[in-house]
Amino acid sequence: MKKWLLCFFLILLLPDVFLAQGSPDYGSGIRLNISNDGSKYIRILAWGQVWLQYADNKASDERPVELSLRRARVLTYAQITPKFLILTHFGLNSMNSSNMSSVGKGASSQLFFHDVWVQYQLHKNHEIGAGLHYWNGVSRINSAGTINSMTLDNNRQSWSTLGLSDQFARHLGVYFKGNIGSFFYRMSVNEAIANSLDERNPADYPDVAIYGGRRYRGSRSAGLVFSGYYEFALLDHESNFLPFRAGSYLGTKKILNVGLGGLYHPNGVVRQVTGELESEDVTMLATDVFCDLPVGKRNAAVTVYGVYQYNHYGRDYLFGPYGTGGFVYTTAGFVLPSDKAVRIQPYLHSGYFHYTSTIEDRWAVGVGTNLYLNGHNSKLTLEYKYESFGLQPVNSVTLQAMIYL
Repeated sequence: MKKWLLCFFLILLLPDVFLAQGSPDYGSGIRLNISNDGSKYIRILAWGQVWLQYADNKASDERPVELSLRRARVLTYAQITPKFLILTHFGLNSMNSSNMSSVGKGASSQLFFHDVWVQYQLHKNHEIGAGLHYWNGVSRINSAGTINSMTLDNNRQSWSTLGLSDQFARHLGVYFKGNIGSFFYRMSVNEAIANSLDERNPADYPDVAIYGGRRYRGSRSAGLVFSGYYEFALLDHESNFLPFRAGSYLGTKKILNVGLGGLYHPNGVVRQVTGELESEDVTMLATDVFCDLPVGKRNAAVTVYGVYQYNHYGRDYLFGPYGTGGFVYTTAGFVLPSDKAVRIQPYLHSGYFHYTSTIEDRWAVGVGTNLYLNGHNSKLTLEYKYESFGLQPVNSVTLQAMIYL
């Protein structure tokens, strides 16, 4: 028994969806079989991302240079039988010297579950699952993975319900996912959280849209969120085993996907009008394209992604990075030709965000380079980013060191 427990904690295992972007030395990965035929097994994935960042945000009193633990995560799943699966994913985010706890008991020091779900196979290529899940709708980037991203980080506005109707981009609900040939789908019916980040009291903000429908209308009226994402794979198929979408395959696949998605939260937003509390529905629609192709004969590759999304949180809603209106977000990268294991991938990303409640639009542009020491398993990223919204633009330079096993 002790031998098996030791193996369990020492062996770090890699899900199939990540293998194509990982270290060539890792091979097909390792898993701990708990049955002779391998139909029952456990896999574990662990990763850490450390940031050193300079930001010239003059509106902040914080020191412009900061070291932070951007992500520290562990993901594990077990195939109980070929028809049953259980997955857990826990960790912490954005720990720095300002939010650390002296004895490790503060909110930013605590591990929490990002995902916990159980899944059943209904038919070949079709599954149903339930729990705290990441099978999100709206767009591909709304289900982006964080260990094989091409850019330094995700576009925050694409996680359009983060903290508003979900817990850190995860809903508690039931999902359906699968594919029919080259057509892939994911759909979910979820519970909306009651303690939204938008804690404003409608009585204190007359005629202002506030995303707290369940808090004020109750679960009968505003308790459910419906979402879905539908995608055609025109070339190679991607793995649909886990929900985390790759940002770059480094030329190991030929991918050209076109997607369409949406989200609907009835009575999700409330506003106080002439003493009465009124509700508005939250709706989101997006369409996107993802292309990742090898180029030439020396391991070069090109990656391009583009999405247009319209979010309606109610008339003239605005709260932090979220607002009623549309945005366009694009990324493009190129893996330079090389015959060596170490590879270089310069990239750029840009976003234009139009909010109906503001005169000025939000802009963001970034340029960076990935240095792959061993595929996505070990890489360094350096990125410069410029953001403009209102009177105070922000410039930042970030160096990231990441390792996952």
